Amino acid sequence: MDMSEIMRQAQEFQQKMSQVQNTLADRVVTASVGGGMVSVTVNGKNELISIQIEKEVINPEDQSMLQDLIVSAVNEGIKKAQDMAQTEMQKITGGMKIPGMF
Repeated sequence: MDMSEIMRQAQEFQQKMSQVQNTLADRVVTASVGGGMVSVTVNGKNELISIQIEKEVINPEDQSMLQDLIVSAVNEGIKKAQDMAQTEMQKITGGMKIPGMF
């Protein structure tokens, strides 16, 4: 394989990566904790899009429970978004692990 072919393949791979990243920005996942009392939506860029909190879980006397639920929901949402991104990246890398990528 000559150098120009390697460069062409690298550029093609870079274009595919860019397309996947753009697609992931538009895709979202939702995670719920506490029996659905706290739900979050996270996009494929690991950005928190929204938080929904059921009024039944809002108790001024127990702020720490609500805080824990929010942290758990956000962490689960980020994990789901990362899993989604990794699945999409594996499609273009053929399952090959590339350092620094998801």
